[in-house]
Amino acid sequence: MKKTLLLSIVASTMIFAGGDIAPVEPAVVAPVAPVAESGWKFSGQGVVYYQTQDERPFLGIQGNLFEQDMSFANAGIQLRATNDDLIGGIGLGVEVTGIGTLGLEEDVVVSPMQMAGDSLNGGYVSQLYLTYGMGNTSLKVGRQELPKALSPFAFSEDWNVFKNTFDAALVVNTDIPNTTLVGAWVRDANQNGYAVWNIFTGGFVPAGNLGEFDKLNENRGVWMLTAQNKSIENLTLTGSWYYADNFLTGAGDDLNILWADAQYDAGFANIGLQGGTVRHDAIDNTNAFGAKASSKFGIVNASLAYSHINDSTFGIFQVGGSGSVLYTDMLMEEMMPYGATVWMGMNYRNDNDKFVLRADADVLGGNLGGAFGYADYGSSLGNNTLKEFDLSYSTKINDDLSLVGTYAYVDADNDDSLNAIRLVARYNF
Repeated sequence: MKKTLLLSIVASTMIFAGGDIAPVEPAVVAPVAPVAESGWKFSGQGVVYYQTQDERPFLGIQGNLFEQDMSFANAGIQLRATNDDLIGGIGLGVEVTGIGTLGLEEDVVVSPMQMAGDSLNGGYVSQLYLTYGMGNTSLKVGRQELPKALSPFAFSEDWNVFKNTFDAALVVNTDIPNTTLVGAWVRDANQNGYAVWNIFTGGFVPAGNLGEFDKLNENRGVWMLTAQNKSIENLTLTGSWYYADNFLTGAGDDLNILWADAQYDAGFANIGLQGGTVRHDAIDNTNAFGAKASSKFGIVNASLAYSHINDSTFGIFQVGGSGSVLYTDMLMEEMMPYGATVWMGMNYRNDNDKFVLRADADVLGGNLGGAFGYADYGSSLGNNTLKEFDLSYSTKINDDLSLVGTYAYVDADNDDSLNAIRLVARYNF
């Protein structure tokens, strides 16, 4: 919590007596011993989150914007404490989260965005880890966030009320010049997705149950190795490999994921290339790649991105979340919960070519941004194209309070469409 302490002592006082000005001796103040730093750092955030849409694609329900049956909301708070040197160079980090609805499900919304258990109001430990450093090597073990740049198929998403986290062991080494090596073993993950109302049972289904951490591959987990190199000026190369033995089937069918990303600052534009493959003996392999170019024109930041996913069993994905590492992800990817990949006859994560044009500028006291996406699908169910338009505005009321509003329009080629509005207030302390 940011605090500023200002101490001021006035030590020269003059009095007037008989026309003479005589100085008054300064008072003797006993010295105060400085308070030793404890090493603990405390922070947190409070969030109010609301979203409404005129279709719920994962349940096939249609309605109107702001209607109770079409709206979601949450209020939540996170408190965290860290100490980089608790004892003997060992650090500790802990974060606890409480999330609820403020009773809005009774009159305003039908479901929360996220849950922390089987009830509408609950709490859980979102992070709890130990750290240790030895030279150029650092170790982090326990429940933690994983960054997208270094873990492209298991990362913590920030679009929902709170980020999803992982039970993992993470090792980072920088002994090689201009190179960062990252090794990880990821055992468990919670799920960043919607907690939806089940129209058949009349109860909430905690599909977005942040308090439940599921094993990724029984007790064997998933192994990851990432290498990032910046030896060539203006060029960043990143490669990742994931491996899990006996994955899903338990019959000797191993999972291998290979992914690479290159970012180059060409001066006039930033160029990005990405691509890789998901391979498993029991499924059709997924191959995907993408490209992006971005630049600044006056006050406007603009980019054009493209991605391709082949016709495969699962398409592109990431563990614990709704989005993916592709440059072309938009709000539609966030709105579809885990497992519900088909909407309007298309598996939107699979078998498609997609283009996305984005632009944003710092105007009107904040940042105004827009994006247009066009996807062409290899669907045999009647829908082959999908268009999406996103418009967002974000502003900071002060250094701690931010507001974000987003509108999305999604349209398929058979005139099915979806409108959505998202409003988020976030206070960091």
